[in-house]
Amino acid sequence: MKNRLIMKTKYHMMLVLLVLVAASCSFDEDIDPNGPSLEGVESNASLRQLNELIIGVQASSREGLGIETTTSGTLARELYLFDADPRNTGDLLGKNGIQLDDNSFYSTAQFVGSYRCIKNANVLLEALDNTQVIEEMDKNGYRGFAKTYIAYELIQILKSYGTARIDVADPDNPGPFLEFDAALVEIRNLLDEAENDLSGFTSLDQFLFPISGFGNLIDTSGEMGDDVRDDNSQITIDEFILFNRGVAALAAVYAGDGTGALSELSNSYFDLMGSLTNGPKYVFGLGAGDLPNGVFRSPSTSAEEPNNADQIIVHDSWINDAEAGDTRVASKAAVRPMPSAQDGLNGTNETRLYASNVTPIDILRNEELILLYAEASILANNLQDAEDALNVIRNAAGLVDYAGAQTSGDLTTELLNQRRYSLWAENHRMFDLRRYGLSNTLPIDRAGDQVFNVLPIPLSENQ
Repeated sequence: MKNRLIMKTKYHMMLVLLVLVAASCSFDEDIDPNGPSLEGVESNASLRQLNELIIGVQASSREGLGIETTTSGTLARELYLFDADPRNTGDLLGKNGIQLDDNSFYSTAQFVGSYRCIKNANVLLEALDNTQVIEEMDKNGYRGFAKTYIAYELIQILKSYGTARIDVADPDNPGPFLEFDAALVEIRNLLDEAENDLSGFTSLDQFLFPISGFGNLIDTSGEMGDDVRDDNSQITIDEFILFNRGVAALAAVYAGDGTGALSELSNSYFDLMGSLTNGPKYVFGLGAGDLPNGVFRSPSTSAEEPNNADQIIVHDSWINDAEAGDTRVASKAAVRPMPSAQDGLNGTNETRLYASNVTPIDILRNEELILLYAEASILANNLQDAEDALNVIRNAAGLVDYAGAQTSGDLTTELLNQRRYSLWAENHRMFDLRRYGLSNTLPIDRAGDQVFNVLPIPLSENQ
């Protein structure tokens, strides 16, 4: 993974340990006699220390992503995770009336990962306030980066838990959990603050730090499209603002603000005619201190493989409900050597979403922005624009143009169907069904199963 997110030295590892946050949004300071303390970083950080905090923010943003994906995918009946842990086919499907556990891996992994990233970003913000190593204008670049990542992680928490603590800068006195709408107001304000920070540069256009995973935001000529830069390339501040506005559009759509979302999209890297894969990515590696892609599973090669051989099984309904000729099905799933069965559940296909355990995972690609544009256009009653955007997605998947009625309701149904196939197993379906009141349309796979559309807040947060 070159020198992107790898924690290569003892200092790197110490720094990450110092800024870890537990599920209760608190952490214990760990003083390393061979390296600077957290107090030292926060009070008199060097440029190198600030940049290591940037690495820590991006590295921790990937934590819990694998469990988050299989958990939300199971709740939404997108997939099953057939492995040795019975909770993946029991708890998450409400087997025999069981309720979700607020102290299990599936309820804590994403929460801890997201708030760990947020804690790292807050440490960075505090360090910036207490160091003189760089000019104020340069500090604003770090601030805009940190606030954008905080906002993005908070959106992910809201999607899975329906509520979020916004104010966690002081781990000993965290703010209250805010309900969905109130939290989105704060998140949108934070994104605007970040844009303002990033826009405050008058003579510099480059960050003082490298950013991993943003190499294909735009190409080297400055035009939207497939990028030829490698993943470790330095991007400009203006380019990062495009991502900030993309996240702002995401938040606006989730707030039901179609007009606001369309405005944000016009200032992002959204491109109706551009590459669907354009956009930043989580990057992975196998080096010391790095993480592999937690959603990847090795393809099954034999009919004799045990059913609990840690395989993501595609829910049969995703295969059966697809339109004939939809190329997304063949590109994301493959027929198993033999149908699989475990715990009274069955499946004929397994995932092919990622080619290897170091394949990147999209953070927010142009395909999702086009779908957001379609949704925002429906919200703003620009129905022809919505249909045009949906046809871009359909055509890219080998399907003919939409032939249904051009009404808000019919286009919303089409939108959700295209999101179902374009964003399969990417932590969207459960939230989409919940926000449109459609969770009750999910299939019940076994007698006695239940449908859950939100994860419980971890037990440690309620103590």
